Amino acid sequence: MSAASPQLVAAGPRKPRVIIIGGGFGGLHAARALAHLPVAVTVIDRRNHHLFQPLLYQVALAVLSPADIAQPIRGILRHQTNTEVLMDEVTGIDVSGRRVTLASGTKLGYDYLVVATGATHSYFGHDNWAPLAPGLKSIEDALEIRRRVLLAFELAERQMEEHGWHPPLNFVVIGGGPTGVELAGAIRDISQVLMQSDFRHIDPGKARVLLLDAGPRVLAAYPPDLSEKAEQELTKLGVEVHTRSNVTGVGPGWVETNGERIDAAVTLWAAGVQASPLGRMLGAPLDKRGCVLVDEHLNPQGLSDVFVLGDLAHFEQDGHQVPGVAQPAMQMGDHIGKLIGSDLAHKPRPPFRYFDKGDMATIGRLAAVAKVEWPFKAHLSGLPAWVTWLSVHIFFLIGFRNRLSVFAAWIWTYFTYSRAARLITGDQHLPGWQDQVMAGPNREGVVQTDKAASSR
Repeated sequence: MSAASPQLVAAGPRKPRVIIIGGGFGGLHAARALAHLPVAVTVIDRRNHHLFQPLLYQVALAVLSPADIAQPIRGILRHQTNTEVLMDEVTGIDVSGRRVTLASGTKLGYDYLVVATGATHSYFGHDNWAPLAPGLKSIEDALEIRRRVLLAFELAERQMEEHGWHPPLNFVVIGGGPTGVELAGAIRDISQVLMQSDFRHIDPGKARVLLLDAGPRVLAAYPPDLSEKAEQELTKLGVEVHTRSNVTGVGPGWVETNGERIDAAVTLWAAGVQASPLGRMLGAPLDKRGCVLVDEHLNPQGLSDVFVLGDLAHFEQDGHQVPGVAQPAMQMGDHIGKLIGSDLAHKPRPPFRYFDKGDMATIGRLAAVAKVEWPFKAHLSGLPAWVTWLSVHIFFLIGFRNRLSVFAAWIWTYFTYSRAARLITGDQHLPGWQDQVMAGPNREGVVQTDKAASSR
């Protein structure tokens, strides 16, 4: 028998296999935390890129390009020799047999499973609203929102040129959380400033931006003083903030709230999220949003070899649920290395504890609100909050090229009022626009020919 015969080759002890589902903040940090442990790591994601979601709204409003906030997962982990990346979708999880099934038909066994698949949109039982009011969770969502917002101005310009009037340019954002506030402020920014000299027959600055929220205040998870500051900044910017506005209907070109129907050239959804459906495959207890209840070691009940992170996890600390945002997801991912490392060293697992560094949201050009918890405690608003927001987001972007390109884009945009990311792709139709055109010009909100605008 030759020396190369498999029977004579010492294979060595098998390394425990860790499968990570999801290449977001939690999954990526978990993979990095396992880099120097004697384990074999497999990262599975249905997309090939990691997305920096906090800046996704800037892609949606044409300030940044998709490549500025996304990077291939393979590229991020290319130097991590114990890690492989598979672009596939998990369609089944067998916790008793310790294996996952992929859409390609492949079945993979695991010793440890990390589930970090995040959350998706929730329309509170009205899924038929989704095509009419897109939400913002992916690059595809951002590009669709960008298409609709930019197309509304183009259609209004064409309609004004051809017929001397156009339907109301109303942009309705449903949901007053951070995403809704950032979208509303950014739409107002691009209409008031960035597009002001681009058109000859319409005045983009006259577009209305309406922010609707069913609660008593925007940014309800923030301290009341910052919530009030945010509303003041939005109003100053020209956003019409409507709290206690329960949306009861969404149709092609309209939104119904509190018994009133509002014309809407574009409707955007930022009102609710629900956990990824993968959580249900674990057979563990869930909360009302579908998040998996986890203990201090991030394990679902009875599953010590399964860890759930980020938006998908319902983790409580000091009597309160830790929010499903990027910061806890990253810390949970980092903690995975300590948990599995402790198992390999036959030591007790350390409990996870979330360290809250604060929250922040932008409102518009040079304006934001920030609740800072570390390295000092403060409530900031206006320019100081915006500078803090800019610094933090630049710091956490993955890759030097991303940081450089985003910083350059922001400098270019804020000092020249221009950006080349305003591209429209896809079809040239908006839900309900043609219906409003066919209804004729004699309706409230219709814009007639404006000589001052036409002469620009």
